Amino acid sequence: MTQVPGGPRGTPERVAVVVVTFNSVDVVPGLISSLPAGMSDLDWTLVVVDNDSRDGTAEAIESIAPEAVVVRTGRNGGYAAGINAGVREAQGCTAVLVLNPDVRLGTGCVPELLAAMGRTGAGIVVPRLNDARGDLIASRRREPTLRRAFADAVLGAERAGRVGHVGEVVTDPREYQVESATDWAEGSTLLLSADCLAAVGPWDESYFLYSEETDFALRARDRGYRTWFVPTAHAVHLEGGSAGNAALWRLLVVNKLRLYRRRHNAVMAALFWAVLVGREGSRALIGKRTSRAALRALLSPRFLADRPGPHSIVT
Repeated sequence: MTQVPGGPRGTPERVAVVVVTFNSVDVVPGLISSLPAGMSDLDWTLVVVDNDSRDGTAEAIESIAPEAVVVRTGRNGGYAAGINAGVREAQGCTAVLVLNPDVRLGTGCVPELLAAMGRTGAGIVVPRLNDARGDLIASRRREPTLRRAFADAVLGAERAGRVGHVGEVVTDPREYQVESATDWAEGSTLLLSADCLAAVGPWDESYFLYSEETDFALRARDRGYRTWFVPTAHAVHLEGGSAGNAALWRLLVVNKLRLYRRRHNAVMAALFWAVLVGREGSRALIGKRTSRAALRALLSPRFLADRPGPHSIVT
């Protein structure tokens, strides 16, 4: 690990790589082996936050990467809580790279991201992602709106994302060939500036999983820090995915509603809820098990009872 010049005062750049693990023993060694090439000649340190794994993840990391800082939380507090714990170990770093354990960095990925951060002043910078087969992952997103939720419900996310800015998911491959701002991006591979982290504050732990990266990126934008997509920086995300898991899909849908409700008034939130009910209900009727679980949650006072996050904004 070497230092390279950087920073507005000529101070060396140092990047903290924060990885949140939970029963990740099968995938995290591959991530760790990709770090030297992905970080290139940057000065970096590895911080792994383990959310009470029971499969020996923490012990495996200590064996593979004895120089890493391993934080044992003693509980599974969720992704945002893990990131917050990792950031606390990153004092003095100019940037924090947040990674899922099933990510594999491409050669020179992080120097590309760091250069773009310095060039644009963005607070969050993200790479182009491919899946394990080499196919492009539609990782860019637009801000959730009522119109976009309706378009996704009627057209489906894939088709809606190709029609101008109608859909929330950016699905046009041409959008992944150009360096540009994006409202937010999937949370598996994010480079965050120290200034952005200081201005925005901690990640909202009340989401547990899903929408926490949306919330953070939108709060960053509220404070003048953009999210920036860099197609020349590459990584692979193996993707466990929520599409076929009923419990995860239920959480994804409910947290999407929670996020929207926290940033909008009651009338707009009720309309957004109705659109989600219509989308999940129509898919439940054709036999989608994941949508049946989401629909039950959307109609359940227990699931919809919101514990307000610390950063709620109502307009």
